[in-house]
Amino acid sequence: MKRKRAENEIHDEVEEVEEEEAAPTIITTAKGMNSIVWQTPATNPPHRDDYIFLNGRRHVKPYYFRFICHVKNRWAGKTIVDLFTDEFKGRNYDYYERAVKCGRIQVDGKNVSIHYRVKTSETISHFVHRHEPPVMACDVSVLHEEEDVLTVCKPASVPVHACGQYQKNTVVGILEAEHGLAPLFPIHRLDRLVSGLLILARSSSKANTFRQQIEAGLVKKLYIAKVKGEFPEGEQVVDVNIYHDAREQISNVEVGDDATNVKPKGKASSTKFKRIDTNGEHSIVYCEPITGRTHQIRVHLQYAGHPIANDMLYLGESVGRRSAEEASADRVAARSKDSISSKTSENNEQPEEESFVDFTNDPMCTHCPNLAPTGYGGLEEGLWLHCIRYSGPDWSYECPYPDWAKLD
Repeated sequence: MKRKRAENEIHDEVEEVEEEEAAPTIITTAKGMNSIVWQTPATNPPHRDDYIFLNGRRHVKPYYFRFICHVKNRWAGKTIVDLFTDEFKGRNYDYYERAVKCGRIQVDGKNVSIHYRVKTSETISHFVHRHEPPVMACDVSVLHEEEDVLTVCKPASVPVHACGQYQKNTVVGILEAEHGLAPLFPIHRLDRLVSGLLILARSSSKANTFRQQIEAGLVKKLYIAKVKGEFPEGEQVVDVNIYHDAREQISNVEVGDDATNVKPKGKASSTKFKRIDTNGEHSIVYCEPITGRTHQIRVHLQYAGHPIANDMLYLGESVGRRSAEEASADRVAARSKDSISSKTSENNEQPEEESFVDFTNDPMCTHCPNLAPTGYGGLEEGLWLHCIRYSGPDWSYECPYPDWAKLD
């Protein structure tokens, strides 16, 4: 089974590829190293012992992993080293040359020369020592458990399922490792930095039932947010198109101009808001998204003049490239270093405790000896945006309010 990368989750700095669930492969690596068992999600499910807790963060012990992708038409004719250097910029030319020579990069399961030119019918594998970014060290608390449905309170900073750089440091991974709950089928998404109610089906048939109701518009969602300023009283509705820039991982409102006769790129979007408390400096607001666009609540609150109070991506009056680059929460992967040698100064900034953690260092790994991947910017703060309720035709699930929802 191949898993597609989820939209608007951060990308893996090594490769943007599909992950293959197949039998592990054993290969001989660089001189002086033993044979390594390369793992996939099917052969290496999350386990409680995989996690290390340091300085308020949940880390995953690094592990060997195989990424796989198929040669695209525009790649055909490139040498294998040039292909990786041009397309997957998380590592430099020297690393990729060494990886091909020692068999960490293969074509159709076979070692090739550094001068080998790829063809469109081929499959490329990259064997890596995988370091996942840490997340906040919060429990994934089970709220309600039924025969075919599980509801949990998702902590901020933890992605829902495997995507980008994350495989085990996910809600689904943690529930399997710490509660023995598997398989699980999330029926909706919450952005990585958003907390709150998450509904997971315990069978694919139940998941399909939920998704059919969502697609038919029969499901209502309710969030709570802490925003800047004194939000107006009464129900406020923001009806404005949203355009999502996938490259910059940011959304923008798009106000139509009939005079220009230019076709809008954005999608119709609508959110209802209602203030429930304010102290003048901040307000607590109910948020009911009628549509489901990327970052919809966040960008609609920014458009209304009351952005989420700790949302660095949308706190400015205008949303642009600079704000996206400054927000470590949304742009961690973009700051990964290109060279192996450049990681030395980055490593020195990591907490001292990390150097005492027992895990196997890989001499070819561009992240070792640290737990966190090179370029990780530090402990992230979760957004003050929390899902509190999902309800359908004959069901309703709720999540407790977060601590920040109480104003002084």
